[in-house]
Amino acid sequence: MAAFCFAHLIPGFRWTRRSTRLMAKPRFRVLAIASHPVQYMAPLFRRMAEEPALDLEVAYCSLRGAAAAGYDPDFQTAVQWDVPLLDGYPWTEVPNQGSGEESFWGLRNSGLRELIAARRFDAVLCYLGYRCASFWIARRAARAARAAFLFGTDAHSLAPRDAKGWKVWAKKLWWPLLFRQADQIFVPSSGTLQMMESLGIVRDRITLTPYAVDNDWWKARSAEVDRGSVRAGWQVGPETPVILFCAKLASWKRPMDLLLAFAEAAIPGAVLVYAGEGSERKRLEQAAARLGVQSSVRFLGFVNQSELPALYTAADVMALPSEYEPFAVVVNEAMCCGCPVIASDQVGATRDLVAPVRPEFVFPAGDVSALAKTLQLAFADREMLRETARRCYAQVETNSPQRTVAATVEAVARGVARVGRLSPPV
Repeated sequence: MAAFCFAHLIPGFRWTRRSTRLMAKPRFRVLAIASHPVQYMAPLFRRMAEEPALDLEVAYCSLRGAAAAGYDPDFQTAVQWDVPLLDGYPWTEVPNQGSGEESFWGLRNSGLRELIAARRFDAVLCYLGYRCASFWIARRAARAARAAFLFGTDAHSLAPRDAKGWKVWAKKLWWPLLFRQADQIFVPSSGTLQMMESLGIVRDRITLTPYAVDNDWWKARSAEVDRGSVRAGWQVGPETPVILFCAKLASWKRPMDLLLAFAEAAIPGAVLVYAGEGSERKRLEQAAARLGVQSSVRFLGFVNQSELPALYTAADVMALPSEYEPFAVVVNEAMCCGCPVIASDQVGATRDLVAPVRPEFVFPAGDVSALAKTLQLAFADREMLRETARRCYAQVETNSPQRTVAATVEAVARGVARVGRLSPPV
């Protein structure tokens, strides 16, 4: 990926020895648009800012969660991440005239028009969803400025979170039209790529830009963790089987399935740790008491970013039984910390990260008995579980920030070539 040559993407370009230095590594002026700063994207933006092929600027439609705590309805609490989100790359805030709610008019950043028109960007990377006004403002502005417009989705199926069947049929009709609006589509997983192709989008218009976390940061923090001390805080011993759930306690993540499977598996001495907050917590606490496993379950509540490496490092395995999960970067995080992952077949990361390590750790979403058997399998051979942890540590490097940035540069080059525009070398 890093050795990708842009020259063949430039219309009318003819290779000569004199042009080698001039055209082999063009530099593109790129605007990345995001709804607000998030802990997953900030490290990627830093990497992109260091990439010689990109002259990057980031436009935020709000500073929720960075400048001040913002209420997260799924966590049911105000969230302000405790890692730097605005350092290491150029950014600007575009004032929002919208309501700020989760609706089409929640984000209406009309200033994107002036920004895109004034800066003469070669490409606009839009990380906004198409269901907000600012997405369409940016698209129209990019077209007017003859800048390549790139966007994508992390969905790996047409199934919606609320399971309403009519939405599947609507997407079958609408999405092929929608994604043909992109000069290049970026997707985070092989499952999303396959879905795009099933919609009739030609492969040449799709670039796989794998979801990645800052692998180096997570691995370094994990190496600093005193595993015994963390476990002592949970009142468990060094050899106690520990299963971790690290996500919002929301219905579509099916935390109740894990509790029921934990009770059914009846692994001797095992402890289940929930890291996260949400609407399902009260039901989980009541169910744990009803099932007689409350003494073996820990509820940690919301855990901020800097504390997560300790959780993954101290656990023996993480389980994610979601029925709807476009990707789940918690899988990347856990694997960076040497924590094996059990995940449902509806988690987008399973195909690229979990199955290549241990396919039997993927189970059908909603099948509690299958999950219980998978938990039993995980702890049936502790040496095999340790070997799985070592393989996780290596597999997560297939989704590295370096690969993501290189693929993003490729996507930009293809999009710019498609609109017939090339920046002069900088």
